[in-house]
Amino acid sequence: MRILVVDDSTTMRRIISNSLRAVGYEDIVEAGDGQQALQTLDGVNLLLTDWNMPNMDGLTLVKTVRSSAATAQLPIIMITSEGARDEVMEALAAGVNDYIVKPFTKETLGEKVKAIIR
Repeated sequence: MRILVVDDSTTMRRIISNSLRAVGYEDIVEAGDGQQALQTLDGVNLLLTDWNMPNMDGLTLVKTVRSSAATAQLPIIMITSEGARDEVMEALAAGVNDYIVKPFTKETLGEKVKAIIR
């Protein structure tokens, strides 16, 4: 299973990727923003994206992924510091399957990923 991690912070991408590896996922690719992510979607089975990024933010990425027949069913988890109820509701309305607020534990990430790919 190939997982795409999208975050403008190199450190956060490393934290998420290392957390995924710690819970058993090895095929991980990374992108620094939504535009890079769209170019990296081929063969991806799960998308993990931040909300706040330059060039194309995570919410726009989610809407773009959902609007394409080729990627409309791709599971998406948003991992962000935006934890207000309105933001969560907006992301869910845009099409994310789940939502994780930073900071998070590798156990939480692992549980959410398992639930999504089941």
